[in-house]
Amino acid sequence: MIRVALSSFPDEEVAAGIVRTLVSEGLVACGTLVPGARSFYRWQREIEESSETLVIFKLPAEKFDSFAARLISLHPYEVPELISFAPDAVHPPYADWVCGPGSA
Repeated sequence: MIRVALSSFPDEEVAAGIVRTLVSEGLVACGTLVPGARSFYRWQREIEESSETLVIFKLPAEKFDSFAARLISLHPYEVPELISFAPDAVHPPYADWVCGPGSA
């Protein structure tokens, strides 16, 4: 089973470095960078606005806990965004690629 996780980063360079680390360590199959995100949020009682890079991670569900711990340890934010979900439909060959044969 696949998990999809989302996290935002301060810029493309930081995001790319962390994605490369997570892929090389085998914790994710893929991380897709979506630069140009614009975030509005409340932080320490102030309304903030930031340009960020969103990353969409695809990984085997059984690696989620290890992935989450490693992502948080690498992330530069004090409170990193980490949202995940299990898609209800995945193209079987893609699931095989992400999780290994027989996972779909």
